[in-house]
Amino acid sequence: MSKSVIEIPPKGGFSFDLCKRNEMLAKKGVNPPSFRKTGTTIVGLIFQDGVILGADTRATEGPIVCDKNCEKIHYMAPNIYCCGAGTAADTEAVTDMVSSQLQLHRYHTGRESRVVTALTLLKRHLFNYQGYVSAALVLGGVDVTGPHLHTIYPHGSTDTLPFATMGSGSLAAMAVFESKYKEGLTRDEGIALVAEAICSGIFNDLGSGSNVDICVITKGGKEYLRNYLQPNPRTYVSSKGYSFPKKTEVLLTKITPLREKVEITEVGEAMEE
Repeated sequence: MSKSVIEIPPKGGFSFDLCKRNEMLAKKGVNPPSFRKTGTTIVGLIFQDGVILGADTRATEGPIVCDKNCEKIHYMAPNIYCCGAGTAADTEAVTDMVSSQLQLHRYHTGRESRVVTALTLLKRHLFNYQGYVSAALVLGGVDVTGPHLHTIYPHGSTDTLPFATMGSGSLAAMAVFESKYKEGLTRDEGIALVAEAICSGIFNDLGSGSNVDICVITKGGKEYLRNYLQPNPRTYVSSKGYSFPKKTEVLLTKITPLREKVEITEVGEAMEE
């Protein structure tokens, strides 16, 4: 007797098949795993010639600082860049994916990418995953319609503002923007204000720290100011150096040369064609 096999089409996004199991475990007092707190300060503002983005350079893993000089300003297109806060793997993956789609779109149309195109691709992807992709983004760029600045939340909602902040240090940075931002800022004034906002997040938020990265995007191109400020230099280094106790002895490696060299040749009749 033959059994018929029904093929079920693959599902997109996350699988919610275990929701009932998780609900039963919660009723029995089993606490679900919580989200790990992340830390970042990312900002952006519009000035008279374009957009300025800024970010700190600290990457954390819980209470541990795992990278003191990471890059949080991601390339999207020659005229569009994006700051990422949240889970580093998610921000890298999302921005790389949309950057690739924008490149293909430019090949197909032969035109410069628009900021609203990148915004739509990012918000659709994040909305599909209902916040489980932990990527909070500040998107900025200059296209044929002028400078644009948007914020994108992990659930897919967006804001369009003249200045914006995201991340755990966003409140400290927003306090600087709300008190000192004005329309028609020059390039130097905008860079100084962005640097001050990032420093406010660095010194008032434990999840933010290290250096200040700034990206200036104008109609003529972009200028990436890597480590524009270093407000936390390493001031003390022990003159004696640092020594660590040996836990495992290194095994001795000895190379013994071969005494004889043997050559193997194949002997046999050739196959007839």
